[in-house]
Amino acid sequence: MTTMTTTTTVTRGNTARIRAVGLAELKLFARNRTAMFSAFAIPLILAGAISTSGMADSDDLATSVAVVTSLLGYVLLAAVYYNLVTTYVARREELVLKRLRAGELSDATIITGIAAPMVAVAVAQMIVFVVAGAILVGLPAPVNVPLMVFGAVGGVIVFVLLAAVSAVFTRTAESAQVTTLPVLLACLIGSMIYPMMDDAPGVVVALLRALPLTPVVDLLRLGWLGTTGESAPVGFAGTFADALLPAGILIAWIVAGLWAVRRTFLWEPRR
Repeated sequence: MTTMTTTTTVTRGNTARIRAVGLAELKLFARNRTAMFSAFAIPLILAGAISTSGMADSDDLATSVAVVTSLLGYVLLAAVYYNLVTTYVARREELVLKRLRAGELSDATIITGIAAPMVAVAVAQMIVFVVAGAILVGLPAPVNVPLMVFGAVGGVIVFVLLAAVSAVFTRTAESAQVTTLPVLLACLIGSMIYPMMDDAPGVVVALLRALPLTPVVDLLRLGWLGTTGESAPVGFAGTFADALLPAGILIAWIVAGLWAVRRTFLWEPRR
């Protein structure tokens, strides 16, 4: 009983600390008009673009789902990855990370707490796009909702970790525009063209499949339609077998990201 009580107390304490760091970060985020615009206005603009794109009149569900899931991938890159790289670097250079680490907060609590507002924004944006896809485009009900949730949550974790790693190579918040380009371009181009590369050499397909965003998009499409476009749609149970490869790649990215953050994350300004 004592062990259970202690564990519960520690868990509540960590949750409270993460909430406190997150709320402080949220106040700073709310003062950034550019970030607020990209967080709330852009999703509505894109949702409106979906409704007027003519996809609602299209019988090609695979194309419509591909567009919506690509927008979900864009959320991970813009709202989570890019914004967090600039945030981690800014807090590091302002000595905020150093001061937080000097207190009672664990490393994981600090990194998670700072990421919390961006993650909340990303989740809200994803909900907007999913609802827009269902209502404005008339997409069918998902075949496997848990699989979609797993893909989305796993994607958030991966890009939070990638942001923390990319911050190591970023000297200032302004230079994040350059240091984030490799990941942004690889994912925006590679992961989006991957479904159309059926005739490409096996090595190229394997490289595109291994990109951090590709398994996320694959799991979202598989959970929604029961197929990634490579085969005929399957039912709820059948999607789990098809999900093994993208899920394995996603988990591998999470493990690699955790290892890299533990080994390389900088808590003090770069000299």
